[in-house]
Amino acid sequence: MKAFVIAAETVSDESMFAEYRKAVPPTLEAFGGRFVVRGGALQRLEGDWPHARLVVIEFPSREAADGWYRSAAYQKIIGLRLGSAITNLIIAEGQVD
Repeated sequence: MKAFVIAAETVSDESMFAEYRKAVPPTLEAFGGRFVVRGGALQRLEGDWPHARLVVIEFPSREAADGWYRSAAYQKIIGLRLGSAITNLIIAEGQVD
């Protein structure tokens, strides 16, 4: 079953976050990850949505998604995100038809 890393973010340091954005794509390759949604305008239809940015990354499995998050390559750059944005981050399993 496919898995998706979903991040809702509010960026506070655009310069540092730009470094993070550039560094992420190479970390995905070994785990079969690909961006489905990366930024773009959001329109809230219902409920509370405190973040201005949304990212969805598709992986072939939960194990691949978890492996990417815990990988040395990603852990090397995670501080850029943590230092430049407030983020809610989850892994969700699901089917894509």
